[in-house]
Amino acid sequence: MGRFFAVALGFPVAVPSILLVIVVAYWLLVAFGAADADWVELDIGGVPATIGVSLLVAFSWFACLAGVVLVGPSSAAAGFAVLGGALLVGAVLARLAMAPLTRLFPADPPASRLDFVGRTCVIRTGRVTRTFGQAEVTAADGSSAVVQVRQPGDDALTAGATAVIFDYDADGEFFWVAPLDLGLDPTHALGEH
Repeated sequence: MGRFFAVALGFPVAVPSILLVIVVAYWLLVAFGAADADWVELDIGGVPATIGVSLLVAFSWFACLAGVVLVGPSSAAAGFAVLGGALLVGAVLARLAMAPLTRLFPADPPASRLDFVGRTCVIRTGRVTRTFGQAEVTAADGSSAVVQVRQPGDDALTAGATAVIFDYDADGEFFWVAPLDLGLDPTHALGEH
């Protein structure tokens, strides 16, 4: 056991050993709820950066340890060569390990204003015209937003009325709405309005 620690704490293995201690400490903090598992908002090959870097460090440490055992004690130049080779092997192995992990982390499409098209909204201004109006719409995640709305016709859309968003005007940054016929709305029939 003494030889293991001598190799693990000697050059060049000491470099990835320090990084490995940091990675293990980080994941222990995550396990106890003291840190966020995905605090870096970055993906590496479809896997959160924290996992990718952790795999890189672990594989590099093992490759460096194996390299020192195979090469044996030698010059500083050989140590740097083993360290460089270990980082290369670690990167390749981490990349191979991340490939099947991408299925566990599906990419979420970014939120878009177009997500509101087809949803119902409640008018919040006194009236809605071709040039003025606001409504409150609830997103799929349950959050609500007050958005600018316009209507193409002369139908009376007033405060408290329910409308349906049928289009988004990117140039004007507003939504087109139309009155919702509550007689056709299946949720109204169930008493959910």
